[in-house]
Amino acid sequence: MGANAVTEARTAEADPSWEGLRGPELFEACLAAARAGDKRALNRLVAELTPLVWNVARGQGLDSHSAEDVVQTVWLALVSHLDRLREPKALAGWLVVTARHESQRVRGRKPPPVPLTDELAETVASTEPAPEAEVLRTERDQRLWRAFRRLPQRCQELLRLTVLAGRAEYRLVAEALQMPRGSIGPNRGRCLKTMRELLDIEGGSV
Repeated sequence: MGANAVTEARTAEADPSWEGLRGPELFEACLAAARAGDKRALNRLVAELTPLVWNVARGQGLDSHSAEDVVQTVWLALVSHLDRLREPKALAGWLVVTARHESQRVRGRKPPPVPLTDELAETVASTEPAPEAEVLRTERDQRLWRAFRRLPQRCQELLRLTVLAGRAEYRLVAEALQMPRGSIGPNRGRCLKTMRELLDIEGGSV
């Protein structure tokens, strides 16, 4: 019996229950294992989903330092709610909502920064004299951000996540926004079309 128990323990350690899973199934299996005290499962969740939490925080206009604080707070909240999360497969969506609320709370403690992130912006306005091309590029970026902020909130979230995560992670975006994976592309296209129309009204172009 002792030898069998050791063998089973070694097998479980070498081949965890979430091995080979992806998306909601992976999150559900890791969450179940984390509830049972498996630190490897929690570490896997952190590795898989921290980029999503980070992008949500940055998308709310937080600087890098504040975004790091939000990421840490969100994961601490998850640990304290491990046994109370009703739908494990909806973990990504829960993290997005929690990150958004925490980011808004953090932003409320100080004046809102300019919502220009390193990940999405090609350039930032410089305090030094710049060549004409740099000035034109900065003006273009400002027009893009004005048009972006006029989009519905749902479009803003969709564009942020798809730009930052890329097409390969549409499944994660779909889970986070609770949308069918097949609708991500068409909805993204409609949001971009609306943004182009707003730019045309203003007289700018991408």
